[in-house]
Amino acid sequence: MCGRFTLRTPAADIERAFDVTVPEVESRYNIAPTQPVMGVRQKPDGKRREVVALRWGLVPSWADDVKIGSRMINARAETVARKPAFRKAFARRRCLIVADGFYEWQETEGKKQPYYIHKKGDGPYAFAGLWEHWERDRQAVDSCTIVVTEANELLAPIHDRMPVIVPPDDYEDWLDPASDQKRLEAILQPFPSELLDVYPVNRFVNNPKNDSMKCVERTDGAEGASGRI
Repeated sequence: MCGRFTLRTPAADIERAFDVTVPEVESRYNIAPTQPVMGVRQKPDGKRREVVALRWGLVPSWADDVKIGSRMINARAETVARKPAFRKAFARRRCLIVADGFYEWQETEGKKQPYYIHKKGDGPYAFAGLWEHWERDRQAVDSCTIVVTEANELLAPIHDRMPVIVPPDDYEDWLDPASDQKRLEAILQPFPSELLDVYPVNRFVNNPKNDSMKCVERTDGAEGASGRI
């Protein structure tokens, strides 16, 4: 799954990576569900991309209350095309969720040890996302979910799931409403282990109210399921 992530990358680097215009943003070290996240989606003209703020936790258009979104922060790659809450968004409203790292927790001896996962060399990347527009009683919300798949070999000792990281060459196909299901399913694969780095971090990150560089500081002495990660 994916329940927390980071976005520390300067706006100029995000603009270059995604071919969009980005307002100045503050570094975020502990992005949590129901908070706003940075999404990239295709504009209605189909030729350009736009950056939008999306509430993390997808709220289907038919929902009676936005609170349902807290239970829909992730969508499983294996069933996303069939699940009533996600299938319409998967067919027509796909987006990229901009990030540069995420956290997973491994339970050992009754305690949960957080780990930070990021690309080698750092820099921004994109989670595969879906978005929806919801309106009730003069309240309007654009929300999103992050698609998750089975963990790669690097992360499997920590957790059995991981977010889908979309390769830059696949951004256009993921955002294009005309892309067919077979093409989309080919994108929903575990990211290569050799391109990622993982290390243990302080349990300071466990509290979503904590949002500082301390969240990503390396901690010595944590053990993985099959030894030190």
